[in-house]
Amino acid sequence: MTPIPAPAPGFATIDFETTGFYAEGTDRAIEVSVVHSDPDGTITGQWETLVNPGRDLGRQDIHGITAREILSAPQFAGIAGDLIDLLTGRVIVAHNASFDLRFLDAELGRAGYWGSAPWVSVCTMRLARTYLGSGTTLADCCAAFDIELGGAHRAAVDARATAELFAAYIGSTGQASWQQLLGSVEMLAPHAGERHDWLPRADVAAYTPSFLERIIDRVPDVSDTHEQAEYLALVERCLLDRYLSEHEKDALVGLAERAGLGRATVERLHRDYLSALVTVAWADGVPTEEERADLYAVAHLLEVPVSVVDDALARPVEVTAPTMGSFALSAGDVVVLTGEMLRPRSEWEERLREHGIVPKPAVTKAARLVIAADPDSLSGKARKARDYGIPIVGETWLADRYA
Repeated sequence: MTPIPAPAPGFATIDFETTGFYAEGTDRAIEVSVVHSDPDGTITGQWETLVNPGRDLGRQDIHGITAREILSAPQFAGIAGDLIDLLTGRVIVAHNASFDLRFLDAELGRAGYWGSAPWVSVCTMRLARTYLGSGTTLADCCAAFDIELGGAHRAAVDARATAELFAAYIGSTGQASWQQLLGSVEMLAPHAGERHDWLPRADVAAYTPSFLERIIDRVPDVSDTHEQAEYLALVERCLLDRYLSEHEKDALVGLAERAGLGRATVERLHRDYLSALVTVAWADGVPTEEERADLYAVAHLLEVPVSVVDDALARPVEVTAPTMGSFALSAGDVVVLTGEMLRPRSEWEERLREHGIVPKPAVTKAARLVIAADPDSLSGKARKARDYGIPIVGETWLADRYA
């Protein structure tokens, strides 16, 4: 994190990305950015971090933050101390300030901080009536001053654009117009809680070691065991939606380590699983293009060379009985949906009922499948499903079968 300068008169522009709009209830901040400006509006620094809310992420199609990115982010209590240091002695600026200040107060309250001084703030959305005569959205206001706003609904982008917008307001009236407001700001009491490293969205590693790379070579190989069968069963559950979430990768690594499966054995098991899928693909005489594409996708996820698929498809398989069945829901099966999906959950539930499948609101051991807006969801339902060993798939799995 960029060092925080000593307190000085000026402005601190803030922006929050959140799971929703109910700051005092169940919604949480998931990203925050602060921009410092001098009294004349000159920007002098910017800080940002993702925030782990400990719940699902709400409208991910709006803010674009995924659970994978959030996994390593600090909770709000871990950034509260630095955030207070960034705000102390400064006028708070925000676009729709009442929204951001409600989340700021709510999150600081949950972190055990109660400010010793009231916020002194200005709202660039309200100021638009004075300076622009119309326009309420940040995009509209920025367009009026030709301020770039690329990638809206990212805290860093919105905070920077808001700070530039406010600088344009200052330029329209002169610095002297804001002196009285700057002089009314009090210093905030420091926060004594723990301080964790901030994690900007841009710093989330695009690459994480594959789960095969995380399986230790030195573990002695074992063969033909119940543990291998359990591992393959977990592989099949994890690949139901042809996507390996970070939680699923961790589960595969953990099971391999507990069962004493070395990398060579795991690689062989992956090939065995792929061979079983090839056998299924040959069941009707000729693998279709869709089946071929599916085999290549599985090979990629399991880190099996595609040449293995090519070789297997080049040799017709005499099918006796499939060694591994494909997963399908049956009438009477219980499923649970979690997260805010692209299609309303009520519509999906109605569609499932038409097929005799039973949607339930809570995860119990009776559930056969959990369908999540994000397979890496941090929701309570997703955590309970992992505790029970219930597979979690994404909305695309549902759309492919029941749309």
